[in-house]
Amino acid sequence: MAVPRKKMSKSRIGMRRSGQKMQTVTWVEDQKSGELRRPHHIDLKTGMYKGRQVLTVKSDA
Repeated sequence: MAVPRKKMSKSRIGMRRSGQKMQTVTWVEDQKSGELRRPHHIDLKTGMYKGRQVLTVKSDA
């Protein structure tokens, strides 16, 4: 069975855990509609991505 050779200090444990925190989600404001969306994602309301029409938008029925 594997056994650690030395006790891990509180400082070293904290340094290891420092990269495990949750990242905050980034939002950008759409230039045409003014709504918030994720960067590098399709705007689902308009179907636009990088100035091109990618998806056809369903009408509200």
